[in-house]
Amino acid sequence: MKKTGRKKLGEILVDAGILEPAIIEEALKRQQGTTKRLGQILEEMDAILEEDIAAALSRQFGVQQVKGIARHNFPPELLKLITPEDALKRFIFPLKIERNILYLAMANPLDLDTAQEIGFRNNLQVVTCVSTPEEIKAAIHRHMLASTSAKMKTERGWTVLVVDDQEMIQLAVEAALKRQGFTVYKAGNGAEGLTLAIKERPHVIISDSLMPRMSGIEMFRNLKGNNATAEIPVIALSAKADAEEEARLLEIGYFDFIAKPINPTRIIARVKRAFKQCYGDKPPRSI
Repeated sequence: MKKTGRKKLGEILVDAGILEPAIIEEALKRQQGTTKRLGQILEEMDAILEEDIAAALSRQFGVQQVKGIARHNFPPELLKLITPEDALKRFIFPLKIERNILYLAMANPLDLDTAQEIGFRNNLQVVTCVSTPEEIKAAIHRHMLASTSAKMKTERGWTVLVVDDQEMIQLAVEAALKRQGFTVYKAGNGAEGLTLAIKERPHVIISDSLMPRMSGIEMFRNLKGNNATAEIPVIALSAKADAEEEARLLEIGYFDFIAKPINPTRIIARVKRAFKQCYGDKPPRSI
């Protein structure tokens, strides 16, 4: 694996002559305050597709491009090398091991820090391949998350509804909870969250406080005003990580408060606390 330094994706695209610096600068401005990938922003600007970014990186740096990862089968021992949370956070997926070499699909195959960390952790050499974030995400969902969920399902296991307008937050929380065997429902705004909550009656709801269409606070008030959902504990997520925001949301009636950026260990601990305090040791058949 050749060392190319620690350049960011925008610098790489400019140095390779793929995009003009002005386009990258505009994309970076739009990216501020969001959790969107730079490739997503560029795609929204109609500047370049993430597929084109992967192909360009493959040509420019001589790394293999891999497609259709989700369609293939992978042995369990290979998938255990990386947790679903880590895979989703970094957009990486283990492809195969040959002669002590781990072939690793990455959205950014020039992220040497991640490649070296994975290799050191598993005592393997790492050869990076490039794939799009969507390809990698599809593989993670099919091979890492779906199997865990199916294996852990019970007659009426613990259920959690995650409501957030940022897909990366949804996926990170989902990955952490599914590894505990919980069934997870997801919604992208308060209106969708309210509909799902009434339909599925989850044991706990984790919701961002600020969202389009219907804010988390508005959704919360609707939940508490409905006899069918009034008793469901709701944990607030907020990008405002200050004591005043926490006090405000707890005073409104939220069961708990978690500041962003999220930490999987904290999410699991707070959800389990809600389960235990509100329902006891075993999930009820219905709420």
